[in-house]
Amino acid sequence: MDKLLIRGGRELRGEVLISGAKNAALPELCAALLTDQPVVLHNVPRLQDVSTMLKLVRNMGVTAEADDNGTVRLNAGELGNPEAPYELVKTMRASVLALGPLLARFGHAKVSLPGGCAIGSRPVDQHIKGLQAMGAEIVVEHGYMVARLPEGRTRLKGARILTDMVTVTGTENFLMAAALAEGETLLENAAQEPEIVDLAEMLIRMGAKIEGHGTSHIRIQGVEKLHGCEHAVVADRIEAGTFLCAVAATGGEAFLRHARGDHLDAVIDKLRDAGCTVVTEPDGIRIGSQGPAYDHLKAQSFSTTEYPGFPTDMQAQFMALNVIARGASMVTETIFENRFMHVNEMVRLGARIHVEGKVAMVEGVQQLSGATVMATDLRASASLVIAGLVAEGETLVDRIYHLDRGYDRMESKLRGLGADIERVTGAAA
Repeated sequence: MDKLLIRGGRELRGEVLISGAKNAALPELCAALLTDQPVVLHNVPRLQDVSTMLKLVRNMGVTAEADDNGTVRLNAGELGNPEAPYELVKTMRASVLALGPLLARFGHAKVSLPGGCAIGSRPVDQHIKGLQAMGAEIVVEHGYMVARLPEGRTRLKGARILTDMVTVTGTENFLMAAALAEGETLLENAAQEPEIVDLAEMLIRMGAKIEGHGTSHIRIQGVEKLHGCEHAVVADRIEAGTFLCAVAATGGEAFLRHARGDHLDAVIDKLRDAGCTVVTEPDGIRIGSQGPAYDHLKAQSFSTTEYPGFPTDMQAQFMALNVIARGASMVTETIFENRFMHVNEMVRLGARIHVEGKVAMVEGVQQLSGATVMATDLRASASLVIAGLVAEGETLVDRIYHLDRGYDRMESKLRGLGADIERVTGAAA
């Protein structure tokens, strides 16, 4: 099992290229199921979750070819098996995104209940209710969501869908399903993330009629058929935010090419308040930070919330900055109930953190001390890497398969900025 060995204490300087967003690439790979014509995606990140999704669509009969430059060519013209089996989706929650496109195009689908990070409940009931409002008949049996159109119907029907909560994957599923539905669909309480906007823009390139994406009210006029398209995946704002926190914590200066400052307003505001210099440019973000962090950075309290608020996917990484910044801070997690699993591992490195329910109280320390730590989920693994970069001595991060689910060659990019970090196998570790 691979691990990351980090020797801390080096400033990060230079330029890093931000990859395409995992949370945009996965639904966009599913969007290719909506048409029998070729779809070409550029800037697709090389991630474990992307590899899993490609295996999934290939198992359905889709032709999918990926090159080393981030281009994926898909053709679902011969798709003959609209099923997502448990064996292929047990490690990835995004598998639920196949349900809407398969149902919309073929009138039936069988999709396993998804797996993924154990950071809390992310129920699929919102997906089911929304698709039922569009006329689908859905039952959950033997661990699968089995969906079909009623006898005599050939298309889903437009509907008004008001979800009980803001759901990103739910909004994406409804967008894709409604694109081929009969009539108008109105999504209320829709998610507003940049990845939603990027998916909608791809669907529009395919011939969909969508208005209001990027707001909480999205209107879709269904069409009978979608065609192929060529589309570049938007830059990953969470990867960008992670590198911003890494540079802030270690000190130094870096330019994050392709990063979108307008997608990270809440994080950038907190970094500036902490004492960093952050400048957004047309093709990226530039950050400067003086080290050591305890002498120059002020800890920041924050609460996670839906976009455009502070993202839950950045909570652990910013906490890694807070643990070595001067002062006390409160971190409130409102999205997932189990997203403080990195805390115990940070404490092993010398952090002072006390958790009460949804709130973590952090008291900054002058120095962390390297140790062996274990990643528990995707973003927790990134936070432990950041902590290891500033810790004295060696830090060994175990279970980095979590990291590989969402970060494209993170250790290579960090080495390019001057970090002393390497991937080691079990025996070498």
